[in-house]
Amino acid sequence: MLAAMPPTPPPTPEPGEPRIRDRGDACPGALRLHPADDGRLARLRLPAGRLTGRQAEVLARAAETLGDGRISITSRGNAELRGLGEGCGAELAELLAGAGLLPSPTHERVRNIVASPGAELDGLGCADVQLWARALDAALCAEPRAASLSGRFLFVLDDGRGDVAGLGGDVSLIAGQDGSVLLRLGSRAFRLAADDAVRAALAAALAFLDAAEAAGNGAWRPHELPDGHVPDWAGALARAGITAEPVPVPPLPVSRPPAPGPLGEHALHVLAPLGRLTAAQLRALADGAGELRFTPWRGVVAVEARADRLPGLETHGLVTRPDLPSVGVSACTGRPGCAKSLADVRTVALAAPAGPLPVHFSGCERRCGHPHGTWVDVLATGDDAYLVDGVPTPRTSLPEAVTTARTTR
Repeated sequence: MLAAMPPTPPPTPEPGEPRIRDRGDACPGALRLHPADDGRLARLRLPAGRLTGRQAEVLARAAETLGDGRISITSRGNAELRGLGEGCGAELAELLAGAGLLPSPTHERVRNIVASPGAELDGLGCADVQLWARALDAALCAEPRAASLSGRFLFVLDDGRGDVAGLGGDVSLIAGQDGSVLLRLGSRAFRLAADDAVRAALAAALAFLDAAEAAGNGAWRPHELPDGHVPDWAGALARAGITAEPVPVPPLPVSRPPAPGPLGEHALHVLAPLGRLTAAQLRALADGAGELRFTPWRGVVAVEARADRLPGLETHGLVTRPDLPSVGVSACTGRPGCAKSLADVRTVALAAPAGPLPVHFSGCERRCGHPHGTWVDVLATGDDAYLVDGVPTPRTSLPEAVTTARTTR
């Protein structure tokens, strides 16, 4: 069932114009599995990171029966299954579709929507962007042209608190206290009514597709468009019947991710160690919760969950307190799962010392899955050799170097 779909061929560039992307978008999805050293990889888009209890159970079952028993949480709040067998694509698709996790086979890779996970839970935001996310997902799936977006194109919906606004969205909606919305599109910004937020986001994405087609350079995201091919953002909004006022681009609102623990009175926020959940951990989180929301910080918000559940979740190995050393520690897949990795960075990351700054361990210079904002960069250059923020460091000296970098920068 589309498990072996070929990449979409890139458009032809104008004569003499260099191509930014010289191949089609091969970004993995739930139907297009990616080969890795530890088996096939499936990336499942979860708009706003949302999972119902039934969907969480299906995802746990898929990980156990078809993969390596774990679910990875990506830096966009999506889910990955690894260690999948060569011929399991149809069975996986059937499982996911039966749980409502594949509403559109043609659009499944473009449903990249990050939304403030704490929206309407702790009283800090200005709008329920989780509702926006569901409406935007439905609008994307209903628009045939949206299927041409890259699997890397990102929508960011921030409820005004600034927790996700800085995640590098191609189309960002930031709620205002006065009921308005800031539509941020790279170096352009527009102020519009909240009721028009979802339609404006879709119109902006289609305007990018128009510009990318005209540029013919294979651009996957707006910043890859060549000079002279800026999307007609204002025209697209006007044609959609949206009243939008151009405004100077303001500084991004920025706030730290919520600490592990209670989130408001009726939700919990926990982190997955190195961004990976076992099937048992996912089931423990879903038990009794109204819904789960995977977060861009590789954690999970359990909605309608009481604080007295935190000790039990900690016994399952989840990060439930801000004073635990694993808070803010992430790593790429590393060896043996990735052929490009130079080291088993996940094992090294498990011993990372605590500190206020996030730290990310990378097995190669691609730095897959690194956090946004300020973070400590630990890069493997061999089995026992690393760079810590560019400074050569042997593995035996990593604890001291990482401690210094996390606490003094």
